[in-house]
Amino acid sequence: MKEKATMQHVALQYAEKEKADIFFKEILGLKLIKDFKLQENLSKKIFDVSEEADVFVYGNEDAVFEIFITPHTTDYVFNHVCIKVPNKEDFVKKCEKNNLKPFFVYKDNRKLLFTKDYFNNLYEVK
Repeated sequence: MKEKATMQHVALQYAEKEKADIFFKEILGLKLIKDFKLQENLSKKIFDVSEEADVFVYGNEDAVFEIFITPHTTDYVFNHVCIKVPNKEDFVKKCEKNNLKPFFVYKDNRKLLFTKDYFNNLYEVK
């Protein structure tokens, strides 16, 4: 059986954490797994946005959502889909062969892989 890509998380943007809690905890029944602050320098490298954001991760064994809180209306979004592929090197080669431009971002001591598809949707690749 050939290995395939799997969904890791979906990232969305919300204006209020309280509303995110209602939707993801009360309505979907997910737990708040962790939270962190997306630092401005990393935000710039990944999303081309010079702004920090508080991020809350809700999930269970079947679904994980990263919710980026931006308390004001924006012209940009932190939305992205995180997928896991069996082989990152093969994935990069396939992207480049098909005129996509994957890019790497460094966070602490980790090398993170991202790419955009033909419609500018952003993917984090693990």
